[in-house]
Amino acid sequence: MKKKQILLALLTLIVPGLLLTACQSKQAEKPSATWTAEEEALVHSYNDSIMRLWLVESASDSLFLRQACTPLTREDVADTLFQQLKHQMLLTVTNPENEGVGIAAPQVGIGRRLVAVQRLDKAGEPFEFYINPRFTYLSPDKQTGWEGCLSIPGRRGKVQRSTHVVLQYNDETTFELCTDTVRGFTAIIFQHELDHLDGTLYTDRADTVLIR
Repeated sequence: MKKKQILLALLTLIVPGLLLTACQSKQAEKPSATWTAEEEALVHSYNDSIMRLWLVESASDSLFLRQACTPLTREDVADTLFQQLKHQMLLTVTNPENEGVGIAAPQVGIGRRLVAVQRLDKAGEPFEFYINPRFTYLSPDKQTGWEGCLSIPGRRGKVQRSTHVVLQYNDETTFELCTDTVRGFTAIIFQHELDHLDGTLYTDRADTVLIR
């Protein structure tokens, strides 16, 4: 066999192996979470305790609460920081000194599309977390009721909301899209909390706002 033929034969054997190794390496790369350094530092700073609430009384907090939030990725949810954030958000909304029936991530300084809602329509009224929630349906039937907000202390307002909604969100384990139909006061809680994810406060929708 001539030298040129030998080289070609060797390349035929070696190159596919190199390509296979490169492909395997690429497949082995795991996408990293998109949590920012600031978000990580903020969550870790509370060390599994109640988090500070962002309040409209503070100019910088108020500006933050007016921002639209960023979606969570599958990698974000798989990161241990997500579990810590959930735990600390739950401690915050169930704080006996300042309890709520729902809380959104921006209310604790995290601009991500994550909310916790107390499911008053379920046995035991558990708090459940919803990843990247959005409405696919808002009923034309509405009702007006009083609302308050952990980020707007000392006030309450009358707001008109849909009586039932259809919600879509990512499952925490599979990240697949899930759908839920919610009615009654729990549907109102969802509307209030999802507003936070788009930088909207209940006072933007209220016909009347009173100081408690």
